Amino acid sequence: MRLKIALSFVALLLLVAAWFAFAWRWSYSDGERAGWVQKLSRKGWVCKTWEGEQALVSLPGTASVEKFYFTVHDEAAAQAINKLMGRRVNLHYEEKVGLPGSCFGETRYFVTGVTLVDEISLSPGVVVPVAPNAPASAASQ
Repeated sequence: MRLKIALSFVALLLLVAAWFAFAWRWSYSDGERAGWVQKLSRKGWVCKTWEGEQALVSLPGTASVEKFYFTVHDEAAAQAINKLMGRRVNLHYEEKVGLPGSCFGETRYFVTGVTLVDEISLSPGVVVPVAPNAPASAASQ
């Protein structure tokens, strides 16, 4: 009887471990978000994770700002984000579904990389940067 209970307990532990491994390696979605990182801090009572906040602006010069909350596990990615704090960046993320508890992070969005984006002026008369080597328009020829 005790052997049966012990084997059931071990089987349950193996099932839970397999679920964690599957949920951690599998991504529900991935993508990029462009905006300004305005907060990145290391949080947690036991499991320390980098938690951040990115301000997304749909149109430069508008007052509506959406916030993208994210988690960073990679120390190198966290340092790269810290160096680009306050500048416009693209954050590459993976969305993980099914990770229980906050030990993995406070959000389901895990940032894996960051890329600096050319600045866009937010002053009146919005200026959008021209891509290098862009062909001239027919009107200017």
